[in-house]
Order: sequence, then structure tokens, then C-alpha cells
Amino acid sequence: MAGRIRQADVDEVKARTNIADIIGERVALKSAGVGSMKGLCPFHDERSPSFNVRPQAGFYHCFGCGESGDVYSFLRAMDHVTFTEAVERLAGRIGYALHYEDGGAAPEHTGRARLYAANAAAAEFFRAQLMTPEADIARRFLGQRGFDAGAAAHFGVGFAPKGWEGMTKALRTRGFTDEELSSAGLVSQGQRGVYDRFRGRVVWPIRDVTGQVIGFGARKLFDDDNGPKYLNTPETTIYKKAQVLYGLDLAKREVSRQHQVVVVEGYTDVMACHLAGITTAIATCGTAFGADHITVLRRVMGDDSTAGEVVFTFDPDAAGQKAALRAFADAKRFNAQTYVATGPEGLDPCDLRLARGDGAVRALLETKVPMVEFVLDQRISGYDLRSVEGRVGALRTAAPVVAELRDPLLQPEYVRVLARRLGMDTEDVRREVERAGRSSGGGRRDAAPGAAEPAEPPVDDGALRVTLATLPRTPEVGLERGAVMGVLQFGHRMDPSLVARALDLPFRHPALDAVRIAVRDAAGMQRPGWAVDAVATVREPYRSLAAELLAADFPALSDDEAVSSASDLARRLVMRGFDREKAELLGAIQRVPADSEEGRTIRLRLRELDAQRQALADEGS
Repeated sequence: MAGRIRQADVDEVKARTNIADIIGERVALKSAGVGSMKGLCPFHDERSPSFNVRPQAGFYHCFGCGESGDVYSFLRAMDHVTFTEAVERLAGRIGYALHYEDGGAAPEHTGRARLYAANAAAAEFFRAQLMTPEADIARRFLGQRGFDAGAAAHFGVGFAPKGWEGMTKALRTRGFTDEELSSAGLVSQGQRGVYDRFRGRVVWPIRDVTGQVIGFGARKLFDDDNGPKYLNTPETTIYKKAQVLYGLDLAKREVSRQHQVVVVEGYTDVMACHLAGITTAIATCGTAFGADHITVLRRVMGDDSTAGEVVFTFDPDAAGQKAALRAFADAKRFNAQTYVATGPEGLDPCDLRLARGDGAVRALLETKVPMVEFVLDQRISGYDLRSVEGRVGALRTAAPVVAELRDPLLQPEYVRVLARRLGMDTEDVRREVERAGRSSGGGRRDAAPGAAEPAEPPVDDGALRVTLATLPRTPEVGLERGAVMGVLQFGHRMDPSLVARALDLPFRHPALDAVRIAVRDAAGMQRPGWAVDAVATVREPYRSLAAELLAADFPALSDDEAVSSASDLARRLVMRGFDREKAELLGAIQRVPADSEEGRTIRLRLRELDAQRQALADEGS
């Protein structure tokens, strides 16, 4: 029986894995200084980025909630896998063969890993079935909507045969149990046992942001199918429909690059948009667009400024209008600007592509209008604006929408827009908007949407907790802070003897001294991951400070400049030690006879200190 993964393999896989690539699959990361990247924290909801990643160190830390760790801890926290599974997953990505120690404990696996594996096997089964004679109806369905075999392959579209056990039997032969298939939402329970959940349907695999299949959406094809038109995977351990966005695995790179996302209503609409060139299109999976979807998208977009845009496409019918109003309530949580686009004659992107071609789908975005205007029009559409009573009623209904706008420049503009829509005096509209704002408790008026808000304050772990923000602003503490930060981040490129001399000297601030001791005692500064291991050995309550020191932006314009600056700070620590010893010796020499042996020893040491100090100064010049 296989035992634990060999430690050398654990270290090698981590050394070969770029942590920014792994985290970047879920969080839009931007450069934030030398060797540092920043994004919105995936562990808590925040409006301005405080989550730092240092790829060279293989380390992340959030200055808002305090979460930190290496690539293994990130996967374990995000995907709820065991340590063994995290190592095995990363090893599989890079094609590294792991070795297990004989006689150790068997590798532990969570049920989640089996759910991912079962869904991947099911997706493979459905794809293969699309090529069978029975799937002719599915191929015709796709063809009638403008999707050829290449499009089907790109999106992984498959076919579920009509039989009751086709998929179940295929996956049993691959070692999956009925219990695992049920937990994955692939089968339903009947009086005679389990049977395929998806039967006689065209099937789309639904993937998470990392590309792993977590569920399926299926459309019925046969008239004798009494089920719903669309059938999705039920809620499972890995499939949470309120957090899932179809197509995000394909769109995430362009969403992050363009700071744009287009929200459409269905699987075929996503396919049509992508094939037409709108590669930022995504869709919800059997549920309305909500707050959890916004959280997922904001992390991928990195919408910490108003430069981004979110475009919702809704049908112009009553259901579409209702969906737009629901989306508006949640869309206010975006920093990005939000818009609504409706196709000509009410055509959705898939039908629009069929009727008018790819260019018409791309042109759809040119018709977008700000979400605020769309909602205002919906609010006032039910009133007769030809009458005084109708205009007043429309104003009272629409004013709260304008009152909720936080941007002090946008609000007066929309007051004028609303006044024009209603044919009313601007001053009357402004007063009603102010009244609506007061009656709702007043909104923030001091920041534009997208204006950077302060990062959340660090979690209070007690009065003893020290953070970078709470360290005293004195030259002595500044030197110690900068030096140990420089060694943690760039020690692998610094002169080992200089680092050793600097860290052998005690620090005056107790928290920084605790970090110094752990860094000094760390093994193999040239070894990948040494700094992360050093942080883990810092005694509490100072470990979080060490994590901040490793993750914080080091003030430099390049790696070489950072190494030079860190080395200079280390030299200054050594010189401070020289000066401290010299001051003690000068005091001592006053208390002993000048011609005594002790006096001669002190004078000799003073000359040595001056020579060593000069030599160190020459090194840095």
C-alpha cells in the first residue's frame, strides 16, 4: 500500500509550480511592485485589493483578513482537498511522477476528488456518445443553431442516450460506486436502484473557473420527454448553482484582460457570443444572477476601478425586464459600470447570429445603455406621463434609483436625465431625489463607484497582535523592518555571510526580533520555499507580522535594485552593531586604568571595530 508522498517530491512540485498561475485562475492579479502581485481576496469579500502574492517566494497573504500560505494551503482552502490531493493535483499539471514512502500511512483523499473524477468521466462519456447514430437528433439540434462539430468539441458538448443506465454502467466499469455517482448528481434514485439523471438530451459540461467539470446542463430533445426543458445537476458538494457561471473557464483570461464581462441567458448564447468574437460571455446555470456571482466575477475582473464594464443581455419581454431589475439591485455591488443590451426584435445572441451573422452579435454591444437608464425607463413605463398625476407617480417611483447613486458627479446628471424623461422641472426632481435619499437612510455620496476604499482592517487577534501598520514609526524600527523584509523577499540573492552577520544581532522591537530569529535559523536560504517555511516557524503572536513582511511591497524599481537596497539595510544593521559595541567600549575604557591589560584589550578592539566598519562601508560603496 502506498504511503506518504516523499518530501523531496513535495518540495520539487512546489518549486516547479508558479503560485501566481494557480491563484490567477481564480483571482485577477496585477503587478504591485517588485516581485509582487495583488488582487481581490478570495477568502473574504472586499472592494479594494489587499491580497498579495509573491511568486518567487511561492507565498500569498491578505492584509485584510490575514489569510496566508503557499500553493498547497491555497488549494486546500479553496477546493477543500487534502494535502495529498493538492500535491497530486499540482504534480499532474506539470507531469511530475510522485514517489510514495513504503510503510507510511496511506494517502488520504476526500470525497470531493472522486466527485471531480466522476464528472470528468461522465463528460468524456457524453462527448463520445455525440458521435453515435442515436445522437443524430442532438447533432441536428446543434446544427440548426449554427454549431458544427468543431464548436461542439470546443465547448465539450455531448449527448446523453435515452437508456436508463448507459452512463451508469460505463462509469461503474471505471470503478465508480453508485454512492459516488449519486453524490455527484449524475444519477437519480428509483425503487429499483439508481438510474441516469440525464437521458435523451444534449449535454453541456459546466466547469469551475479552473476548468474542472463540476456539473452538467441538459436540454431535452424528444417529445416524449416529460421533464423540464433544461435540467441541471442538483446541488452537490462541488456544484453550487448560485456561484457557478457557465463559460467562465473559457472567458476568464479575456475577462481579466479586457475588464469586461457579458452576461447572457443560456448555454447556446454563450457559444454564439464566443464564436462571434465576444469571448467574455458567460451565463448563469438555472438560477438568477445574484450576489455570489458578482463576487466570483469581481475577483476574475479585478474591478478595482471604474474602467471595467458588465453588460447584461435581457429579453425585452416582461420576464427580461424583471430579470434586469433584479440584476440592478445586485449590480450596485460592482465597481465596474453596468449596462443593458437588447437584441433587435428581441433576438437573443444565438438567434441573432443565425439570422444576421457574427457581425450582428458583435454589434449588440454597441446598443448597450447604462443600467441606471434602463431601470429608470422600466420604473416610469407604467405611468401616463401626459397627466400630472402620472408624472408625479413616475417621479416617486424613479427617484430612489437616482438617490442610491453614490457618485457625486453622476447623481446630478441623472437628475437631469429623469427630469427630461418626465418633462418636469429639474429642481423639483432634485428635491424628490434628496427626499428619497433621506427616507432610505441616505447613501454614500462621498465616493465614485469604483473609488478605492481602504482595505479592511486586520483581524484583531488580541492586544498582542502586531502588524506592519501598528509598528512604531521610528528610524530604528524602520531599519529593522526594512532589513528583515528585504532578507525574507530577496535573501536568496544576497551575500550569505552579510545576511548571517546582520541577523545575528538582536533587534530592539520584540516582534521584529521574533521574526529575525526564525529567519536566522531557517535552513537553506537558497532552497525554494525557505522563506515560507521560516514564516511558519515564527512564534505567536508574531507569525502574521512575518507573513506581512514576506508579502508586502518592497520599495524598489527592479529586482536588482531591491537586492542592492536589502543588502544596504543589512550592512546598516551590522554597522549599528559596531556602533553599539563601540559606545559600550568607550564607556568601559573610562573606568579602567589606561596602562592596564583590560585597557589595552579595549583599545585593540576599538581599532578592530573601526577597521571592520570601514571595510563594510567600502563593500557597499
